[in-house]
Amino acid sequence: MFTKIESIRISMVKSHLVSAVVIGMLFFIGLQLILLTLPSNTLGLTTILLLTLFVFLISAISGVYIGYKYSQPFKKRLEDIATFITVLERGNLKTRLEDSQKDEVARITQALNQLALKIENHVQSLQRLADEKTKFAEKAHTAAVIEERQRLARDLHDAVSQQLFALNMMSSATSRIIESNPSKSKEMIEQIAHIASAAQVEMRALLLHLRPVHLGRDQLHDGLLKLIEELKDKCPIDFQTKIEDIQVLTKGTEDHLFRIVQEAIANILRHADASIVKVELYQKEHHVYLHIRDNGKGFNVKEKKLTSYGLQTMKERSDEIGGSFTIQSKEREGTYISIKVPI
Repeated sequence: MFTKIESIRISMVKSHLVSAVVIGMLFFIGLQLILLTLPSNTLGLTTILLLTLFVFLISAISGVYIGYKYSQPFKKRLEDIATFITVLERGNLKTRLEDSQKDEVARITQALNQLALKIENHVQSLQRLADEKTKFAEKAHTAAVIEERQRLARDLHDAVSQQLFALNMMSSATSRIIESNPSKSKEMIEQIAHIASAAQVEMRALLLHLRPVHLGRDQLHDGLLKLIEELKDKCPIDFQTKIEDIQVLTKGTEDHLFRIVQEAIANILRHADASIVKVELYQKEHHVYLHIRDNGKGFNVKEKKLTSYGLQTMKERSDEIGGSFTIQSKEREGTYISIKVPI
């Protein structure tokens, strides 16, 4: 009941009522004074004009004064609310606004206090979520590192360790027959050299996986050229490149394309036995194209596509940047990888 009575609307009615009463009293007193000063009770035109002007002036002055006096408290309370909102905007969420009244302004104040409390709780929740996200990211990173180490360990066990074991066995056998059977020992030495070369290629492919997973401050154009120049000095492969300097790619897209090239070359080193590798990167209209081709021994795409870890990784990276991944290969005719990324 008191809330309804002490509303802004009732307050404004009170102010107008008081203003009307004051104007009526002043008008009555003024009219009596005018009538007492006139020689007769008849009111002429001049008297009416004077009376009208008097009432207008008294009403205007009284209305302005009383309206100003009655609006001052509301002005002060609204200014406090505006200041309170500014304080909240600056991040001082523990601040609260006090208002002892029971009208609409007081209810707005209470609502703002409740809103500040909710925002404060939300901020605390976001901070907790940020901490949890950081912990989950650390766990995910640790799990990814462990998984990659396990994969590298399997690759080392399946390829390099077996090749080194074969080298050890063949070298021991060669040392025993080198004097009694020179021709056979020469053949075995050639096999040892071939196995050693294969183990060296396998190690280079594995080391290629251990390179940084991002370009750092380099652009994709510069990073690819550095990678290929480094491989030219270490691998007996003729790398033929046509790489444009494309400025419209995001950093994340560049990182994914760089890693795709790394993965593709690593697969070529380990499996293709190729002598020529062509890498092309260019922009055409609203797409960027990446082509990687080799003249290696090739493979059956239908049999290997679903089981190759490297091919799956390249396709997943292509999907993550909205690109399309296609691969063509034929035994003894090499392999061709094509990636199309929209800009």
